[in-house]
Amino acid sequence: MAEPARADIRYTAFLSYSHKDAAAAGRLHRRLEAYRIPRRLVGKDSPYGPVPPRLWPIFRDREELPAATDLSETVRAALAQSGALIILCSPHAAGSLWVAEEIETFRRLHPDRPILAAILDGDPADCFPKALRAYGQDGTWHEPLATDLRRGKDGSHLGLLKLVAGITGLGLDDLVQRDASRRVRRITTLGTLALIGTVVMAVLAILAFEARREAEAQRAEAERQRAGAEGLIEYLLTDLRDKLRGVGNVGIMIDVNRRAFAYYAEPAPLGGLSPDSLERRARILHALGEDERVLGHVPAALRAFREAHRITGELLARAPNDPERIFGHAQSEYWLASIDQMRGNNSAALMAYRRYRSEAERINRLRPNQPRYLGELAFSESDLGIAHMAFGRYQEARRHFEISRMWFDRVAQLEPSNRRWRSESADAHGWVSDTLYFEHRYREAYEERQQSLQILRQLANEDPHNRAYYYMIMIATRTLGRIDMQLHQYARASVLLDEARAGMMRLLTIDSDNIDWRDQATRIEANRAELFLDTGRRNEAAGALHAARQLFNGTLLRNGASSPEHLQLSRQLAALQMRYGNGRRH
Repeated sequence: MAEPARADIRYTAFLSYSHKDAAAAGRLHRRLEAYRIPRRLVGKDSPYGPVPPRLWPIFRDREELPAATDLSETVRAALAQSGALIILCSPHAAGSLWVAEEIETFRRLHPDRPILAAILDGDPADCFPKALRAYGQDGTWHEPLATDLRRGKDGSHLGLLKLVAGITGLGLDDLVQRDASRRVRRITTLGTLALIGTVVMAVLAILAFEARREAEAQRAEAERQRAGAEGLIEYLLTDLRDKLRGVGNVGIMIDVNRRAFAYYAEPAPLGGLSPDSLERRARILHALGEDERVLGHVPAALRAFREAHRITGELLARAPNDPERIFGHAQSEYWLASIDQMRGNNSAALMAYRRYRSEAERINRLRPNQPRYLGELAFSESDLGIAHMAFGRYQEARRHFEISRMWFDRVAQLEPSNRRWRSESADAHGWVSDTLYFEHRYREAYEERQQSLQILRQLANEDPHNRAYYYMIMIATRTLGRIDMQLHQYARASVLLDEARAGMMRLLTIDSDNIDWRDQATRIEANRAELFLDTGRRNEAAGALHAARQLFNGTLLRNGASSPEHLQLSRQLAALQMRYGNGRRH
């Protein structure tokens, strides 16, 4: 048992709930007390004192002192000795006088200790006890920030981590990353045990017929372990990857992918694995390639995508009318096309994106009105728009982006809880803005970017820890500043570019190897240099040019400058340097 950090704290937390939610409260109680704080975080100083190795004990009135003669006195004593209060929110809890009294008593006794809300059931409007809300300065009810334990929201696992973070004062990012490392180690162990079990089964089968029953028992255990390992791999490819993408550190994502890929060993005959295992292997390769691509490691990304293409092509040949096999191979086609585009092979990329759209249309004929497959139609139209941008065909590109936005908006209506579709719709608005910008239709371009920024800010308010949204907001802010320069709104442009610059610097302190982030920071400095030259501020222009060069040279040292985007950026910086040297304004 971990001793409390303070003498007046006997219980790590007090769990308040309606007795109608007793079963759910019991499960949460057991999970919290069983949770082990990652070893490297134990003893770390936090706002609530040194972090303990366990959260035991947590008070729950049906578990503590069941023979007490006066429950009210017992509860009040426990509240007085608790370091935090957890409210299990539901319509039952909202109507419970007992829950309300516990909240008010704890708030009165400990105004400085955390009160954590966890949504079990119901909407915020009908699940929060009134005592948990407060009037704001505007005179309206304000609902508390809450962990949402429901499926499709935070879920039970991330919800547990959020509660642990609130109780201990640790950062959620620290807990997520440590938890990811713990799960990766578990996968490695399970994978090793599964392989050992397979070898043992083969030996027992050869040794004697009499050992068959034992061998079959070993086989069943190995399959159970394999299923457990592959279930964890599925978690790595879906929920954990989404969370790490929001954290914004590509290096962690690559390490997770490589550990998961090790379970399937090196390239082997495709017949050696089940179709589902092959499909997971291809998805791991897609994820590896995507992350290597973000870091600018094009050869490594291409190797991963080609191997994935080999696997998905074989799976599609076995089941040519299976929508999931078509979907998987379409992803391989897309990623190979993205490498062509990254290398400047625009004609090849355009042809590949057309094949990708054909596959997306085929899936939707087989399985109409499925959000996941409709999303592929939207992505394929967006990719075609980007390909046409490379040829300067802005009107044709805009047509594809507008179709893409239409599909994303439709899928967002079908899946309103999935923020990804709204994020992609915002991105489509941004691309439409770019086509208008290059056609010198600056006011229309500004309006489209404003719509994109409005969506992104709403998403960031809903998920403030998601750095992908933050990065997209910085892009929108920079491009608005660039448009303002064309409209001769120099003061407004300066404010926007300074805001974008500060935001990108914060991101680069998190992951300085992210090539997309570095390129965006370089473009911001280039835009600032151009603004300063336009307004006759030569000393500031020199500083911005120097900062842009430092960022760009750092990118060259890491990744080289083989992509068309880097060559274009190099030419832009050279032109600005020449303009500065000539002392001219354009």
